[in-house]
Amino acid sequence: MSYSYFAQVYDLLTENVEYSERADYICSLLSENGINGGLLLDLACGTGSMSVELAKRGFEVTGVDLSEEMLAQAQNKMYASGESILFLCQDMCKLDLYGTIDCAVCTLDSLNHLKDENAVKKAFQNVALFLEDNGVFIFDMNTLYKHRKILADNTYIYEYDDLFCVWQNSLCEDNATINIDLDFFEKIGENTYERFSESFQEKAYSDETIEKLLNETGFELVNRYEEMTRNKPTEVTQRTVYVARRLPR
Repeated sequence: MSYSYFAQVYDLLTENVEYSERADYICSLLSENGINGGLLLDLACGTGSMSVELAKRGFEVTGVDLSEEMLAQAQNKMYASGESILFLCQDMCKLDLYGTIDCAVCTLDSLNHLKDENAVKKAFQNVALFLEDNGVFIFDMNTLYKHRKILADNTYIYEYDDLFCVWQNSLCEDNATINIDLDFFEKIGENTYERFSESFQEKAYSDETIEKLLNETGFELVNRYEEMTRNKPTEVTQRTVYVARRLPR
């Protein structure tokens, strides 16, 4: 998935994410688990907003994403920030870094884009391969509740000055996978719009499945939280944050 046009408008559609606050939250979780700097992997970094924020907080960041278009936006953002970040165009299931890392993060339900348990396990294996013993991996994932009750078969409309977006979801028969169709209408004249379309899937997994996959790939699950809190997830949690530690080899 290249996200060719989506990359151009991604920051507009996620302007309420509050990356600075999220970076502070992630850094506090890392610090609680003994990580206060060093080499950090930002997996599925997208347009690089989180990469830049974590670099500002003293980490030596490598950002990895499959989309060249997303990484082009990330490079521009890095130059504007004055930070130094290494961006690599790679599939998280075929990760190949230049050396080991002290910690890794994967935010905004990026792992939900993987098609099945085998793909998630492969991504975990790759992170574990490059993570130092006792290194920390923090990631978040949309929950089954969010897919079944919030996203489900709903349609969302986003309207901006020169852009109109229709976001349509459809819940698949497995009751865990969401098909997402995006139609963008960009204003190019007084009464003229150009249409662009993107489609992708997200799949949710149970907590039990995620913990099992972590255990099978050399991790121990340290904790789970509702995003941006220290609260334990509940049956109506929409996004869960997982904190995992790489077990010594």
